[in-house]
Parts: sequence; C-alpha cells; structure tokens
Amino acid sequence: MTRYFYLHGFASGPESAKAKYLRGRFQRLGFDLICPDLNEPEFSSLTFSRQIRQVEAQLTDEPTVVIGSSLGGLTAAWLAERNLQVMKVLLLAPAFEFLAQWLPRLDSLALEQWQQQGTRPFYHWRDRDFRPLHWGFVEDLQQWQDEHLKRSLPTLILHGTADEVIDFAASDRYAAQRPWVTLQPLTSDHALGNVSSQIWRACRQFVNLDAGDGAEP
Repeated sequence: MTRYFYLHGFASGPESAKAKYLRGRFQRLGFDLICPDLNEPEFSSLTFSRQIRQVEAQLTDEPTVVIGSSLGGLTAAWLAERNLQVMKVLLLAPAFEFLAQWLPRLDSLALEQWQQQGTRPFYHWRDRDFRPLHWGFVEDLQQWQDEHLKRSLPTLILHGTADEVIDFAASDRYAAQRPWVTLQPLTSDHALGNVSSQIWRACRQFVNLDAGDGAEP
C-alpha cells in the first residue's frame, strides 16, 4: 500500500488552497493524502531540519510518494534523498536556491536587525497575521545545499514561468543537472492558483492513480 504526503510551503498550512484541492481529488479516488502541519509546535521556532524530522517521524516502511509546494517541495526532495521508501516526488514551484533568492528581498538593515534581535515578523498566510520567526531558521537552512541532492528517482517539477518568489530558472538549473528530473513549465505565478486542473492531471498521471472507471473526477 503506497502512502501519499502533501507538504505545504513556508508560512502556510495544511488547509491551503492547493492542499485542500489535492486532498479532495485523492479522496474522490479512495486515497488518503496526509497533510502534516509543518508549523508545529509553533512557527517562531521553525527550522528546515525540524520539518525534515517531523515528516520522517511519520514515514513507515511502505512505499511513499511525496508532493511538496515551495519550501515543502524542497523538503520533499530532501526526504527522498534520505529515505529510500520515498519512491517518487512531485514538486510544485519548489524552493531551490531559497536563501539566495529570498534574503536579497530584505535590505541589509532588516537582515542585520533580524540577526541582532533574534526574531523578525513574517506574514503567515494560514493565520492571516504576522508571526515572529527566529534567525535560527536562516542558520539552519544554510546547512542544506541543493547540490547534495543526488538520489536518482522519478521526479516531476511543475513551476510557473512567471513565478515572482522562486524564479523558474532555479528549477531549470536543478533539472538540467539531473536526468531523472522532468520539468514542466506552467503559465502561472508562485501560487499556481490558475492551473489547478493541470496540476491534478499531471499528478494523477505521474503518481499513476486509477479511479477505476477512467473518468476524471
């Protein structure tokens, strides 16, 4: 029995639009899509390492497929690198080169204040409010370098060519160095909100889900 996970993005949650959409589609086919809350126990102490450990604690020896969005996509890639029961990964606008693209959007003074003060507020889409995040998030993520992702396994990346958060070129560079990765460009931004049906069709084909009657729910 294959297990299926969906990992949400940074400052998001398991009730995001993509999570709810995909969970509903999986359920209509009779499959459970596990959507852990990666903010637990609280957003302020979030680190990438904590996300990895949290999901790894839920893995079993059963074959596993992981779908990840943005930072959840980067998490999915590292889960597959470290856990051989992960057989396929589907990455939605994955956050490759995350710090290199994200930190320059903060001016040098903001970065200095964040480091000195220890925390900085970020808008949290799940909470619809600002939440503090500890500087340790940056220090921890610096240890996880994309070039160390080398495990060959079926990998499909869906990335919007107009992504304003994680440049499409980051996924292009990642795929170009890994022949087992398929990159599918979409006419969309980082949220991928206008291409839900395309995501589902690609997901269903890639994961090889079968409704039993050939009809698309």
